[in-house]
Amino acid sequence: MTNYVRNHSLSNDEIQRYSRQLIISEFGVNAQERLKSSSALIIGCGGLGSPTALYLASCGLSRLGLVDHDNVDKSNLHRQIVHNETTVGRTKVDSARLTCSQINSSLQIDTYNLLLTRENIMDIVKQYDVILDCTDNVITRYLINDACVLCRKPLVSASVIRFEGQLTVWNYIEKNGPCYRCLYPQAPPAETVSTCSDVGILGPVCGTLGSLQALEAIKILTKVGDILSNRMLLVDGLSMNFRTIKLRNRQSTCAVCGTNPTIIDQPAPPPLGQCSNDQPCRRNLLNSNERMTADDLAKSTTASFIIDVRPEQELNIAHFENSFHLPMDRLLYNNNDEQLRNEL
Repeated sequence: MTNYVRNHSLSNDEIQRYSRQLIISEFGVNAQERLKSSSALIIGCGGLGSPTALYLASCGLSRLGLVDHDNVDKSNLHRQIVHNETTVGRTKVDSARLTCSQINSSLQIDTYNLLLTRENIMDIVKQYDVILDCTDNVITRYLINDACVLCRKPLVSASVIRFEGQLTVWNYIEKNGPCYRCLYPQAPPAETVSTCSDVGILGPVCGTLGSLQALEAIKILTKVGDILSNRMLLVDGLSMNFRTIKLRNRQSTCAVCGTNPTIIDQPAPPPLGQCSNDQPCRRNLLNSNERMTADDLAKSTTASFIIDVRPEQELNIAHFENSFHLPMDRLLYNNNDEQLRNEL
């Protein structure tokens, strides 16, 4: 009688479940065993975090962390595919945990239904082997970046908007790769940064970039392939153009990963007046008596002259009868004041 010889720790169930990736010549048993002892943290369970969570839950990790402070809304469902109609109103981390556990019941899933701050992020990040930034807020990116540098964790980061996306790996120490602050030392003013809630996003763009984030995380954990460090992938879904650009090296003058860092024990605080979350900052530039909601206007019996400054694509969704359409772009950039006065 001839006995089986197994020089690995994979069970029969694991061999059956992961057989299609085990037979990849560049992957194999060794890579699968590395995944089995690895962990990943996904920050943001939205458009990017959804496909990322699904693929990382199914690949053979031992532990997956999910961070988000928001609840599932119906407007999320066209792109945030880890959620569904039955979980609308629930916390995103609970919704994502439910879906991921149905894919892989043996996976340990940690959920953090909280807003990340410079006081709590380090204790969470240090527990995991690779961090994935799936957020939609520039200020949060600095917070996550600083924590990853201080905890010496690789950071797989992506962003999406309209038909476009970007992907890179920050703070990949094996390549002496740059961190986010090496390229962008200071956060831009919040009003100069567009988000998906401002200009929109097509669902499959999130799916494409989120899947690639999961792929980079798997490559990092298994030490397979060439990691996307010192480079950035640019995706244009409208023209179906994928290209990679070279990024600058790690900067000795960087405030967090440089030779003489000024950010040492804790991530830097956000700039004054800016928010470290994926919700819009409420600036309240007008007094309450100078503001009126759309519902209030619809119920009002007072005659009003309404100027609708939204772009045409938003106007076509719904608008008030007899309103005058004058897009904000025309107000800001049209130099023909007389023509505008005549139209009004």
